[in-house]
Amino acid sequence: MIEVFFDCSSPWTYLAFANLRALSAELGVEITWRPILVGGVFNTVNPSVYTSRADPVPAKARYMGKDLRDWARLAGLRIKFPPSVFPVNSVKAMRGCIALASQGKLVDFASAAFEAYWGDDLDISQDAVLEQVCARAGVEPGAFFDAIARPEIKDQLRLNTDEVMARGGFGSPTIFVGGDDMYFGNDRMPLIRAAVLRRLENSARA
Repeated sequence: MIEVFFDCSSPWTYLAFANLRALSAELGVEITWRPILVGGVFNTVNPSVYTSRADPVPAKARYMGKDLRDWARLAGLRIKFPPSVFPVNSVKAMRGCIALASQGKLVDFASAAFEAYWGDDLDISQDAVLEQVCARAGVEPGAFFDAIARPEIKDQLRLNTDEVMARGGFGSPTIFVGGDDMYFGNDRMPLIRAAVLRRLENSARA
């Protein structure tokens, strides 16, 4: 019912990751998590992100920080924005999400990665930090690093990134309801909830 293309390097995705899981539990629908590399998306279809980062509007930047803190408070999350390292190279973490999906550990690992980066201000591009993330998620670090080096894991991350762009996505989180109804960002939760409910009602009538 809900499909989410996501990258742990995005603050809005940190918020959406928690809020979507709460929505999933409330409505009794499953989420398919699709790890991507959002930098690849920006490079290909949304380079304006880099322009706005290089020359931000001061008032807008200040408000963005407040907005993130307000949303985090509502979700019961800790957030530091900007973190000490921003943007962060999340490729290893996102490969890890792919590698751990088949073990049922994707959500645990992604949650730990989000919390380490956005809550604890740790650089998730570093192996030592990823070892801590693995420990929090109950993942064996040696197996983790072996897995993210496998060609098929690297290929799947590229394929997911290409797919979200082909389907109209331009950032993280990109959310699809029912396969074809796209939403972007954490603040679309009321619209996503309504879209899921419509589909559930239509299925009940069928």
